[in-house]
Amino acid sequence: MKTSNLKRLLVGTVSAAAIFASPLAASAQDMPGEGTTVRMAQATWDTGWFEAAIYKQLIEELGYTVEGPTTLDNPPFYQAVAQGDIDLWVNGWFPLHNTYQPTFEGSAEIVGAVAEGGALEGYLVSKAAAEEFGITSLEDFKRDEVKEAFDRDGDGKADMVACPPGWGCEIMIEHHMDAYELRDHVNTIKAGYSASMADAIAAHEAGEPILFYTWTPNWTVNELSPGEDVVWIEVPEVNLPDDMADLADAATREGVAGCVADPCTLGFPANDIVPVANTAFLDENPAVRALLGEASVPLDDIFAQNAAMNDGDDDVEAQAAAWIEENRETVDGWLETARNAS
Repeated sequence: MKTSNLKRLLVGTVSAAAIFASPLAASAQDMPGEGTTVRMAQATWDTGWFEAAIYKQLIEELGYTVEGPTTLDNPPFYQAVAQGDIDLWVNGWFPLHNTYQPTFEGSAEIVGAVAEGGALEGYLVSKAAAEEFGITSLEDFKRDEVKEAFDRDGDGKADMVACPPGWGCEIMIEHHMDAYELRDHVNTIKAGYSASMADAIAAHEAGEPILFYTWTPNWTVNELSPGEDVVWIEVPEVNLPDDMADLADAATREGVAGCVADPCTLGFPANDIVPVANTAFLDENPAVRALLGEASVPLDDIFAQNAAMNDGDDDVEAQAAAWIEENRETVDGWLETARNAS
């Protein structure tokens, strides 16, 4: 090799090494999202906003600008993420949201998990009323004396706090109403969930029997403790929509605190709470993909935040920031993995 060529090669090598060792390059690795905007959504149920705020702030620590989160019902979110109008949310509930998979399959995907397997759903009844009327199942709400006791609006049916239209649980409850032939016996209240539950709790405190659907983690089970104030009741038999038919075994759970039986036939498979993101966005932003794959939030922490929120502390952004700092060592490990992926 000629001396001049060797000199040019050495100069080029030194120059490249200097570039990669420069503060500018280090900064780029620390902030791989700099200059990129992430369009984020969150669910309409406020018990999922804590997780959304945590993930938003973690993404921002990678240098991204996060737009939102925009609050969306399930159908518009899954359509928007499939079309690329929204990049992600962390409020997917599967298998409850299986019904929406045909909408986004092939263009968006589940990546990682906020919380696995601990998200329960089911029906609860005032413990005193369950004992007085011998209520152990939804089937008992076909009995005249039970319907009368739980009829708060005088229409001859038992009133039950259900889910607003567009929620995954609304689809499931509607399926149960038909499967168990309860249309003539139970009136499903589909107004705003938090307001409806606040009304039901007030009725409970006044000594009236109440019937409601809920999920965990949720502030309702902090306000009305299963086994003390209320009890989980069973469904007559497991009956799931076609897209969940292979999950029948998961709809009966052992060790459910406050259930009338053990194992407890809740009628809903346990859910994973998961991020769902547009695939093209993830391919272009490997740091976000890696972060979503690593991060998680313990159910107990979500329970605690939901309880605080119900007690009036509704500064979700501050709660999320405090959680991140309390878990800084773990969080920094997730962020390092994300930066390395970029």
